[in-house]
Amino acid sequence: MPNALERAFTRTISKTNIKVYRATKGRVWNKMLGMPVLLMTVKGRRTGQPRTKPLIYFTHKGSYVVTGSLGGAPQEPLWFRNLREAKTVIVEVGNELHEADVEIATDEEHPELWAKATSLASFFSEYQARTERKFPMAKLTPRKD
Repeated sequence: MPNALERAFTRTISKTNIKVYRATKGRVWNKMLGMPVLLMTVKGRRTGQPRTKPLIYFTHKGSYVVTGSLGGAPQEPLWFRNLREAKTVIVEVGNELHEADVEIATDEEHPELWAKATSLASFFSEYQARTERKFPMAKLTPRKD
């Protein structure tokens, strides 16, 4: 589990990433560990306040897929807990803004999505080796205007 200094550092980097991403319309800090990054805004499950998080994603059948790995930590990321309570989120990809429906991947869908995630980003397998928990995955499907 990260210590207080590591958490503070991560929060600072995340906030800076969001500012730079938005200021450049996604032209800067749009990749992390070789994977594309989107900004997801979801309401906090307790506060109802909007929370924005830069997330690595891949696309699958018209949806953006995000994974709650938290670097292999034993607990699920807070943003994913918020996502479990949400019906919709706002997704920013480059200079495009979408309202998206949230669907947590089922046990039946998970193997296909996990195989795609690990084929695109081998670090997910390394993270999984650090913990017993199965990383949750969510599909964020943009609504048609």
